[in-house]
Amino acid sequence: MPSLAALHPQVVHFVVALIIVGVLFRALSLVVRQAWLSPAALALVALGTVASLVAVRSGADAHGPVERVPGARAAVVDHETWGERARNAFLVLLALEAIAATLTARQASAARQAQMVAAVVGVLAVGVLYKAAGGGGDLVYGYAGGVGVRSGDPADVNRLLIAGAFHQAAVDRQGGRPADAATIMDVVADRFPDHLELQLARVESVITDRGDATGALTRLDAIRVPTDDTRLRIRAGLLRASALSARGDATAARQVLETLKAEFPADARIQRRLTELTQPK
Repeated sequence: MPSLAALHPQVVHFVVALIIVGVLFRALSLVVRQAWLSPAALALVALGTVASLVAVRSGADAHGPVERVPGARAAVVDHETWGERARNAFLVLLALEAIAATLTARQASAARQAQMVAAVVGVLAVGVLYKAAGGGGDLVYGYAGGVGVRSGDPADVNRLLIAGAFHQAAVDRQGGRPADAATIMDVVADRFPDHLELQLARVESVITDRGDATGALTRLDAIRVPTDDTRLRIRAGLLRASALSARGDATAARQVLETLKAEFPADARIQRRLTELTQPK
């Protein structure tokens, strides 16, 4: 069978939505006399349970590359375990919903009891689902599980490396290690020399982490920002003003900002920097 790994993020969201709404409808059916609530609850739980089968299968297909990441295996196993428990809980819930649906009008009391049991089991199943979803969130956001490798596109891994370096540099700065921040930004910027946003981020690091305003200006001179990219042009201009100011040339920095302001009068960042330059220190 083909791998379903790439479908895992989409499928799990369907599971969450379908099961939660299905359980909510079942609970409402016990207090609100609406004929459509019970069949709607059954249909939603059935669809959510089918989706959970696909979610478990797609998760199993996806876990290999993620589990091989150093330090991630325990998180992967925990998420898989709770995902399987959630699937099993949904199967039990679906069986109860089916039993309640097959009881005839003459068995109304038994049907209502089955619906009440289904409501309780549904709440418990949602609790298991919450635990499984929490583990998935930890795996993705805490361990970068699946990030960069889900599609099989090498460009995704490149973006993962850039993001990791950027965030690590921020952590290094906060920890009082500007040299480490500058080093990691240099490494990743050297690897992707044509990435304009990354090169501008390195220029900012040269200014703030290395305190090398002249070096930052040299790097800026080597960067060719497209004339039709307003955002990057403003960013490059602000960085040039920062470098000139850091070098002690406030007049040149102000001239750069005045030129930017004339071209982009609505940009608040430019005016803010001009105000900062004119305020006495």
